[in-house]
Amino acid sequence: MKNKQKELCSIQNIKLYRERKKDGMELKFAERMKDYEEGIFQLLNEKKKEKEAAGQKVYNLSVGTPDFKPAPHIMEAVTKAAQNPDNYKYALADLPELIEAVQKRYEKRYHVELEKEEIMSVYGSQEGIAHICLSLCSEGDIVLVPNPGYPIFGIGPSLAGAEVVTYDLTEENHYLPKLDEIEENILEKTKCMIVSYPLNPVCKTAPQEFYEKLIMWAKKNNIIIIHDNAYSDIIYDGRIGNSIFRIPGAKEVAVEFYSLSKSYNYTGARVSFLVGNQEIINNFKKLRSQIDYGTFLPVQYGAVAALTGPDESVRKQCEEYQKRRDALCGGLRKIGWQIEDSEGTMFAWAKIPDGYEDDVAFVMELLDKSGVLCTPGSSFGSLGKGHVRFALTLPVEVIREAIEAVKKSGMIAQ
Repeated sequence: MKNKQKELCSIQNIKLYRERKKDGMELKFAERMKDYEEGIFQLLNEKKKEKEAAGQKVYNLSVGTPDFKPAPHIMEAVTKAAQNPDNYKYALADLPELIEAVQKRYEKRYHVELEKEEIMSVYGSQEGIAHICLSLCSEGDIVLVPNPGYPIFGIGPSLAGAEVVTYDLTEENHYLPKLDEIEENILEKTKCMIVSYPLNPVCKTAPQEFYEKLIMWAKKNNIIIIHDNAYSDIIYDGRIGNSIFRIPGAKEVAVEFYSLSKSYNYTGARVSFLVGNQEIINNFKKLRSQIDYGTFLPVQYGAVAALTGPDESVRKQCEEYQKRRDALCGGLRKIGWQIEDSEGTMFAWAKIPDGYEDDVAFVMELLDKSGVLCTPGSSFGSLGKGHVRFALTLPVEVIREAIEAVKKSGMIAQ
């Protein structure tokens, strides 16, 4: 009898499935998904593949994936740790050696002392920024994010149900926020503000005086500062990349994401750190304990090797990025495209040439006529319209080839 019931149930389920298929069952997704389009980098990658399949050479200067290799001592540490079967269990927590390595790195690189309780790892800064507002914000809280700015700065707070309010970054103000012009009714509801310098995509740095003012302003208005410090090791012309914690009192109001992706070419390993205010760190750890089992142990050992190893490769890499910046920005200026030198990051930011208005259409035409692929500035916010971003991810000689291809396209008025 039980077998008959099971058989009948199974037949009914099949019939129900077929009826749903026949009727065209409607799948309903979360309302928030209406706000998220397919990522621009996926779309550009598809366009790149189309051109390559057609036999056209493509100079891909769109995605910021380093083409440099990790230092040998980092790869050796990962390889050695991966040979130990015990390292394949859940990590559950950060290795004590890893926390100590972050302390040593901050003391050596930034002259900043961190307590162990002021450090935690995250699965890449992008993931950390995506989730931190879940631990900070209630529905209706405001989060201030830069415009133009990296997309995850706004996506993370929106996932937490926060209201995202942008602050304008303009060339006239050296792409710094005008803190004194943010309206009082906005400040009253603001829980936190995301800040990042050197800033992707506009490639500008911020002076220490700005950070000093920012910390005083944040204390006065009871606002948490989330500082994304991804590019302080890729900074040009003798400028010094720093941590926000060089500013006295910053730990009272701020936390900072520090990434190994760009400095050490550890991108696929996905390991970064959140450091700073202990209460914010502990609160975020509580959230992550519910959704994460810790970073793969061989990856942690590789991070230890990176943080405690020699800095020579990091310095030489920065020098090479500066040569690429000079080749790109200087080369474009020579053919008539006026572009400022990047101050930092592994990118360059440019207004589209005279005669063009739509940055997306310009990017597509540039790819069609020259094979050079960059990213439309409107991908980074409304104030990015009319601009493009180049990634410095090709060797100098290939960048020069790309400049020549742009010149031959006839798109730039001489």
